[in-house]
Amino acid sequence: MFASLRNRFEISPHRYAQVTAIALGGLALIVLTGAAVRLTDSGLGCPNWPKCYGGPVPPLETHAVIEMSNRIITAFLGIAVIAACLLAFFRRPFRSHLAWIGALLPLGVVAQAILGALVVKYDLRPELVMGHFILSMMLLDAGFALMWCSRYEPWDRRRSWDRKGVWAVRCLVPLGQLTILAGTVATGSGPHAGEFQGQFVQRFTFEGARTLEWVVQRHAILATIYGLAAIGVWFYLRRPGGDRRALKPLTVVLILLAVQGVVGYVQWELELPTEIVWVHVALATFNWLAMLWTIAAAGRLEPRSGTAAASGGGANRATEPAGAGAGPA
Repeated sequence: MFASLRNRFEISPHRYAQVTAIALGGLALIVLTGAAVRLTDSGLGCPNWPKCYGGPVPPLETHAVIEMSNRIITAFLGIAVIAACLLAFFRRPFRSHLAWIGALLPLGVVAQAILGALVVKYDLRPELVMGHFILSMMLLDAGFALMWCSRYEPWDRRRSWDRKGVWAVRCLVPLGQLTILAGTVATGSGPHAGEFQGQFVQRFTFEGARTLEWVVQRHAILATIYGLAAIGVWFYLRRPGGDRRALKPLTVVLILLAVQGVVGYVQWELELPTEIVWVHVALATFNWLAMLWTIAAAGRLEPRSGTAAASGGGANRATEPAGAGAGPA
């Protein structure tokens, strides 16, 4: 029956790419709305799940409306990721890896819903809230991979001969992940842990009263290392004979890091106002998407057996515009 349905219904690569872009946009949006829930102290705006105060409609109270709105957006996101998953089987030509990646999205959203219920049940334990955010970022990884891979056929983009350049770009990933992780610990240690009206919400206190300052200092150090490493990679990609395809997205990463640094300093000096902290989280989300773009633009590597032949023409190709001969970058 499924095979018969596949034969009757087809979706073009262009249309499927649009579906994956919508799914990725929804995944990014849910990160931002989730951050708004916490920063507006609405984490327990609906003290039970999935209903709010025992009903499907929240009371006309700001925190309850914000929390319930986030849940509704999550439901619409579920529809988008299910569509991205199922339609992968109807894409022509069919590509199995798109179906595998697509299957991760609804599974991740279900896991998010379960984790969200646990977050509410256990009064916003910081470890659970951190896990909620980190899972959101992992879903962004899968959503971006699906969107990017759906845009190109395997033969559309040439592989890179610049092994050192590609690996230099890839080495930025763990630095970015550590920086994000430290940021989530800082949030779980500070004034925006999610409670309102005197509700009890746990925070990290492993350094006593100065836990927040201790974490923020280390978050700043990691962010500085990440930024300096990204600058170093940017210059390394510009070396003679290097593959420059990743320069444009890496430039976006650097700009966002610079803006994040300024916003981070301002929010600390102003004692963490909600609006500026939300901007900082939004910039972190867009920065991570730009980092994923950089990794994708750097491309896959030539097999080692073909590296020598490819590098023989590397110097000539390095003088071409970024992405020349590579299809869309």
